[in-house]
Amino acid sequence: MTQQRRSWPFSAILLAVFGVALVCIGAFFMFLRPPLLPEDMRFIGVSLEQVQAEQPRMASWLLRMFQVLGGYAAASGILTVTVAATSFRRHERMVFLGVLAAGAVSIGWMVAVNFVIDSDFRWVLLAVATLWAASVCLFVVEYGQAAMRASRTG
Repeated sequence: MTQQRRSWPFSAILLAVFGVALVCIGAFFMFLRPPLLPEDMRFIGVSLEQVQAEQPRMASWLLRMFQVLGGYAAASGILTVTVAATSFRRHERMVFLGVLAAGAVSIGWMVAVNFVIDSDFRWVLLAVATLWAASVCLFVVEYGQAAMRASRTG
């Protein structure tokens, strides 16, 4: 086994930590998140009592939708850890595009929307997104360094 296959570059470590954070976000949505948070009520401009009186099944439906969303977030985190441990860790070129696109449309979009709605969780989510962004940036640096080393020896 080569040294490159045994070692974990910092970009892969950060991506794996980001993946674990996604699993935790997913678990929160599946098991802990109530159907409506105080920030939801502030955003829509009505009280919980009004929602319950006018739409008695809304909370039950939202709970199920958040459980589904949580499952997808957890699955994305599991896949992210797997990618970090394999092709991202080996600095395979094509995985960069996948990680870049997946992060932009998942955590990137989630952060943007949470800032738009003035979510109480926006800064926590931004910190999670920073793990992803740092891993992508470090991948580029590490890939470039490896290419420079290869050109000097080859």
